[in-house]
Amino acid sequence: MGKGEQTRAMILAQVAPLFNQQGYFGASLSDIMRRTGLEKGGIYNHFKSKEQLALEAFDYAYAILDQLIRAKLAGKKHAIERLYAILSYFEELAEDPPIAGGCPILNTAVEADDAEPALRERARRAMDELRSTVRRILTRGIERGEVRSDVDVETWTTVMVATLEGAVMLSRLYQDTTHMRRAVAYIRHCIDRDLVCE
Repeated sequence: MGKGEQTRAMILAQVAPLFNQQGYFGASLSDIMRRTGLEKGGIYNHFKSKEQLALEAFDYAYAILDQLIRAKLAGKKHAIERLYAILSYFEELAEDPPIAGGCPILNTAVEADDAEPALRERARRAMDELRSTVRRILTRGIERGEVRSDVDVETWTTVMVATLEGAVMLSRLYQDTTHMRRAVAYIRHCIDRDLVCE
């Protein structure tokens, strides 16, 4: 990696948690300069705008989450075991977030909303991937006889993701991971009660 690429990577590593904690609109150029130790020209030498920096910082943060969830799922074949792995991923996200500030998908979705459509679209695509992972686990589980055939996959996907992301928000808001532990315990109970084949 050349010096320019190293600097670019360092900027993303420093700015991703800054945006995740303070938000795209809340983090000023001086905050970015302070965090990276670079002058304005040094930053804009690598990123043509704050928006480009925000988009790439989001991609950087999401790539870390994606690696973590893939690591959790690795080697797990049974659908129920894979759903438990997703619960474990969310527990760790609440207990010890890999990017300071909590879940970048949730934070970006809430902040970007209509004000920053490109950032909102990035968050939406990332959420689509998470929902798609849950949907695929359930669908394949039904096909292989690991999940009950009468399960409504779309409802389960929505409720599971919404509950876990909501628990991330509550855990951050109250600085108390009890909310995540309760959500995980409840979903685990529902998985055992409603999804597992007799």
